[in-house]
Amino acid sequence: MPNADQPARVIKKYPNRRLYDTETSAYITLVDVKALVMEGRRFVVQDAKTGADLTRSILLQIILEEEAGGVPMLSTAMLEQLIRFYGHAMQGMMGTYLEKTVQAFIDIQGRLAEQSRGLYDGGNFNPEMWSQFLSGQAPLLQGMMGNYLEQSQKLYLQMQEQVQQQTKQMLGAFQPPKKG
Repeated sequence: MPNADQPARVIKKYPNRRLYDTETSAYITLVDVKALVMEGRRFVVQDAKTGADLTRSILLQIILEEEAGGVPMLSTAMLEQLIRFYGHAMQGMMGTYLEKTVQAFIDIQGRLAEQSRGLYDGGNFNPEMWSQFLSGQAPLLQGMMGNYLEQSQKLYLQMQEQVQQQTKQMLGAFQPPKKG
């Protein structure tokens, strides 16, 4: 996760589509930018001519390359659903919902890693012990995923309720004055 205290590394994108890392004074590739993401480094990609922020565009390029080169994470059906949200009244909330859902998943993954850390730190962890560990983790994983899905559903329902309340307030302002 990026460190909010560290200054953002500036990467310039030139018209020839080359990326220039101002910290190392060298041209870099999308693979290098991906490495920065994996290391948790903060960075911003700017158009060298206009200074416009191109960070999201570069991150989307990395995702596109990852999706094209191996086992995709995003199914066709999911991508279609995401596209349908563009221009939809819930578009803004969908981004927040997805971000919080991914963060909840990362938290669950971290907890599982923490629980299993003691098992492989000892040095005498053999395949049989690993098998026993995994068989014992199945109910835990199911419970964690169940909690994750439940949190996700609650978050979505809360957002839906907020939209309904905002809509009622907004429409209430447009009601004709009461005759008295």
